Amino acid sequence: MFSSLRVRLPLLFLLGILLAGTITTAIAIRLFQDFSHAQTVSDLRRQADGIATLYTKAIEADFNPGGADSRKAPTFARKSLELATGSRIYYVGVPPFPGEKSGIPTLPESKIDWQSGKMLTFEFVPPGATSVFIAVAAPVEPRKTPVGAIVVARQKTDISASVWALVRRLAVAGVLGLFVAGVLALYVSRRLVGPVLGLSHAADEVAAGRYDTPVPVPVRGAGEIGHLAERFSEMAERLAEAETHERNFLMSVSHELRTPLTAIRGHVSAILEGVVDDPETQALSLGVVEAEAQRLERLVGDIIDLAKLDTHRFTVHHEEVDLGQLVQQAYETFGDEARRRSIAYRLTVDDAPVIVSDGDRVLQIVANLLSNAFRATQNGGTVGLSLTRENGSVHIRVRDTGTGISHEQRELIFRPFVSGADGGTGLGLTIARELATALGGRLDLESTVGLGSTFDLVLPVPD
Repeated sequence: MFSSLRVRLPLLFLLGILLAGTITTAIAIRLFQDFSHAQTVSDLRRQADGIATLYTKAIEADFNPGGADSRKAPTFARKSLELATGSRIYYVGVPPFPGEKSGIPTLPESKIDWQSGKMLTFEFVPPGATSVFIAVAAPVEPRKTPVGAIVVARQKTDISASVWALVRRLAVAGVLGLFVAGVLALYVSRRLVGPVLGLSHAADEVAAGRYDTPVPVPVRGAGEIGHLAERFSEMAERLAEAETHERNFLMSVSHELRTPLTAIRGHVSAILEGVVDDPETQALSLGVVEAEAQRLERLVGDIIDLAKLDTHRFTVHHEEVDLGQLVQQAYETFGDEARRRSIAYRLTVDDAPVIVSDGDRVLQIVANLLSNAFRATQNGGTVGLSLTRENGSVHIRVRDTGTGISHEQRELIFRPFVSGADGGTGLGLTIARELATALGGRLDLESTVGLGSTFDLVLPVPD
C-alpha cells in the first residue's frame, strides 16, 4: 500500500505541511512569549512608576510645615489598585512613616538593591506564595533621597496561560489546515498519479508488443506530464515502425538469400543426378553456381556492413587520401566491362585534392555507384566519372545514360533491398548513403526518366 505513489505523495505532502506547521508554531510561541514578557514588564514599569510617584509626593507633603501631627501614612486603596491593575503591590526600604501603617505589604530589604535609585526588573516568590512573580521596583526618592522602592509584581503563570491559549487556537487551526491540505493533496495526487499510472499501463502494453495502445493522458495543458505523454506516443510509433522495418528486413533478407541458394541447389542437384551430363552444359551450370555464390557473398557482406552502420559500430579511419589516385583506381576497375559492352566510359579530373578521410570507404562508395551505373546502362551507352572541387567541398559524380529514376522512386532506392536493376542486392545505395554520412558528407541524386541519372558524392575539404 505504502509503495504506491498515490499514497506516498499525499503522505509526504502532509508530512511537509505538518513539519512546517510545527516549526512555525514553535517560532510563533517563542515570539509570543517574548512579546508577552516584554508587554508585562512594560505594564509593570508604568504601574510601578505611577504608584511610586504618588508615594513620593505623599512623603514630600509630610515634610511641609505643620508639625509632627501631620506625619500620617497615606492610604492608596491598595486592594482597589491591585484589582484594577491585576498586579500585587509591595514596599521595600526604610519605613518613611514611623509608627504608621500604609497598608502596603513590605519585602525584606535584601530582596533588591533599592538604594541604587534605579528602576529594577526581577523575579521572586512573594511571602506566602508558591509561584514565581515578575516584578518591577520603582525608587521612592523624596527630595532626591532614596528611602525605598515600590514593587509591582504579576504572577508569571499568567503569561504561560496566555501562551497555552494561543497553542490551543493554533492546534485547532492546524487540524483544520491539515484537513484542507489532505483533501488538496488527494486531489493533486490523483491528477498527477493518474496520468503516470496510465503511462505505466501503456508501457506494459508496449513492452508486450502492442504498440497501438492509446495513452490516456490529456496532452493539452498538462505540462510535463503532457510532454512525457507526447514523447511516449512518439516512442511507441517509432518502435512500431522499427518492428515493421525489422520484419520487412528479415523477409527481404530471406528472399534475397533464398534466390541464389535455390539457383545453386538446382544446378548442383542437376549435375549430381546426371540430368546435366554434357560437359559444355555442366560448365554453364558451374558458371551459374559461381556467379550466384559471388552474389551471395556480396549480399552477406552488405548485410554485415549495414548492421554495423545501424548499430553505430562502424569505425571511420582518418588518413590522408589522394582523391585523384582513388578515382583513377575506381575507374580502371570497370574498364574491361566498358570495353566489352561498348560503353563510352570517361574520367574527368578538374582538381585532385588530398583530404583526411577513410580511403577504403570512399572507394567502396564510388565503386558501388559505378557498379549501379553499369547495370542501369544499356550496351553502347555512356558512363562518366568526374572529380571536381566546388565551394569548399569535393564532388565525385557518376553519370549514366540509363533509364533514369522517377521522382517517386528516388527515396525508395536508398532503402534496403530496393533494387532497380537485375543482379543487385538492393543494399548498395543504402550502405553508400550511410557511409557518406559517416564520413561527414552526403550523397545526392539527380535523375531524368529516359535520360539517365547522376549520383554526386560530396565530401568536406579542410581549409
